[in-house]
Amino acid sequence: MPVISKKKRLNRAYFPEKSLKSNSWILFFISLFPVFINGQEAPDFSILTDKAFQKLYQNPDDCISYSQSLLISDKNPDHKIILRKIISQAYALQGNYVQAVNISNQKEDENQNEHLSHFIQLFRDYNLADQYQNLGLYTQSKKIITGILDDPKLLKSVHVMERMTIAKLFQLQAINSGVTRDYDIAIQYLDKSNLYLDQNNEENRIIKQENIIFRSTFLMKLNKLEESKKLLDQVIQDIESHRDPIFLSAFAYESLSRYFFLKGDYPTSLKFLNEGFSKIENQPYYDMKAIFYELFAKNYLALNNDEKYHYYNNLYTELKTKINSSKKEGIQYIVKLVETYHHKNIEFQKQTKFNQFQIIMVIILLLILGTTAYLLYVSGRSKDLRKQLVFFKKLIEREKAMSVQGERVKNEMQIPPKSQEKDPPKISKEKEDEILQSLKEWEQTDNYLNKSMSIAVLSAQIGINTKYLSEVINNNKEKNFNGYINELRINHIAHLLKTDPAYLNYKVSYLAEYSGFSSHGAFTNVFKSVTGMSPNTYIQEIIKNKRS
Repeated sequence: MPVISKKKRLNRAYFPEKSLKSNSWILFFISLFPVFINGQEAPDFSILTDKAFQKLYQNPDDCISYSQSLLISDKNPDHKIILRKIISQAYALQGNYVQAVNISNQKEDENQNEHLSHFIQLFRDYNLADQYQNLGLYTQSKKIITGILDDPKLLKSVHVMERMTIAKLFQLQAINSGVTRDYDIAIQYLDKSNLYLDQNNEENRIIKQENIIFRSTFLMKLNKLEESKKLLDQVIQDIESHRDPIFLSAFAYESLSRYFFLKGDYPTSLKFLNEGFSKIENQPYYDMKAIFYELFAKNYLALNNDEKYHYYNNLYTELKTKINSSKKEGIQYIVKLVETYHHKNIEFQKQTKFNQFQIIMVIILLLILGTTAYLLYVSGRSKDLRKQLVFFKKLIEREKAMSVQGERVKNEMQIPPKSQEKDPPKISKEKEDEILQSLKEWEQTDNYLNKSMSIAVLSAQIGINTKYLSEVINNNKEKNFNGYINELRINHIAHLLKTDPAYLNYKVSYLAEYSGFSSHGAFTNVFKSVTGMSPNTYIQEIIKNKRS
């Protein structure tokens, strides 16, 4: 299309209408010209998407504008799915999770799934796993990825785009493992991710550098600080020498500042925080900015600079509240999309079965009518024929009655009574053990520190019915949901106070906020009910034991 329109503009500019009419052979030659150069005129789609991916890490607004322009002009449905994913990632980096979910799940038509290539089906599964991870639904993300990567044929793929997608899946799985503190396994996933990054383009190179930064983060968690520092120094030098996207640079400096924070060198930690933040200060990377604000607050709190601590802590709290609200809306939106998809799928299956039933009935009726006509022809309307007609008439009526009855039974089996929805059957032992295992995995994350945590959010994160979840918590944890969450929070902060000396310098108000409590008083009361002593007394006991 772009070549044809270009040809029309050339015709209007250089060949007047009369001249074209009188020189038809020139027009014919001009019309053939685009055919010869068509392969050179339009840039390869992989080049365009590679450029869009670079813009994703340079300026999300530019990435959205650029990718949307490609989306409008490109008629290939597979290309549209890939472009929407890039736009979705840009919105996610801005913290706009509702729009990220919305744009990523748009479709050209409802029957598009019937014509998808193997790669696009893989890409869509990757997209869903990535969305779940962005929204904090790590368990669902992990399940999807595990199912995909269990296919040995896929792992042997030589398809360029499939290999890049597999690399991204292993990177996502590494992050999921990091959330549950399986850092050694996370590093193994990063190694597998790198094996599939064998193409010479910018997207592969950026993902490799991300993997190095993630690896350094996991090494810090394993207390291998110097090994982590060495990797960060190398990747920062590489990023600066290539003038790589600002987001990647900010990510690397933020990780380096964590190293110095863990070493207790707060001024140097702040130096690299400022260096990293300057990269994204004027760009809408709000999710990353929230991380920087929190680290600024921690450093200034450790330096007893109350003024700057409160300044950055307020910035962090305001921005984090907006992001959490967007995540919550995103979770509700994606759950609604999944429910709608399942509903449409069930309706489609019902309609398909009904259509099949109608076809069978038509065939039966045609057979009956054909048999009847044959009997009429052979028997010459004899008495025996009348008996046969009566028989077939009854047979048709019986088939109709059976079909009506069959449909009623199907409907009764497929649509449970309303009373069952309101009052589900007692949970089985197997289901209870499954829920307890899901809770155990979820407890390895820090999601319970989120102020907006509720039983509905937990239900969405681990994919368990709220009634079952409440019943299992009450029966096995011997407390209600709020008591369960608060105990997890107190155990978490008590562990940090005992293992990380930096937290002993923090004020109780910050510890309360960090733990997800709405107030200093609520935190103190729950802390005392769980540990048997106030936070201040607990801290003094730890300090006293360290001195002795």
